[in-house]
Amino acid sequence: MDVINTSGRRKNAVARLYMSEGKGEFTINSRDYKDYFPTGTLQYKINQPFNLTENAGKFDIKVNVSGGGITGQAEAVRLAISKALVELDPENKPALKAEGLTTRDPRMVERKKFGQRKARKKVQFSKR
Repeated sequence: MDVINTSGRRKNAVARLYMSEGKGEFTINSRDYKDYFPTGTLQYKINQPFNLTENAGKFDIKVNVSGGGITGQAEAVRLAISKALVELDPENKPALKAEGLTTRDPRMVERKKFGQRKARKKVQFSKR
């Protein structure tokens, strides 16, 4: 197996992933994933595809992630990992699809409109 290259996106975050067989090293932006995502919730999100397909610790993963916030970045990495696992073995797809990990989340921030304070908040109406 050579290097599998995939990408994942969520809001404004973009993750580019390089996965190869190895001892289970996991680096994000040249840092260990536990340093980059310090909370347990974010670490769980990232490891979720491996736990569902029982592939934890079998691959070396290098990720470059940019844009967005920390949660969006974690979910972008999760989508990239899911895509790589499906590319590696198509039999992984049903388990990942059942948890909704193969679909890109299309929700984005609504733009601010002119004449308003925010996307939907308006200036207070005055009768007199």
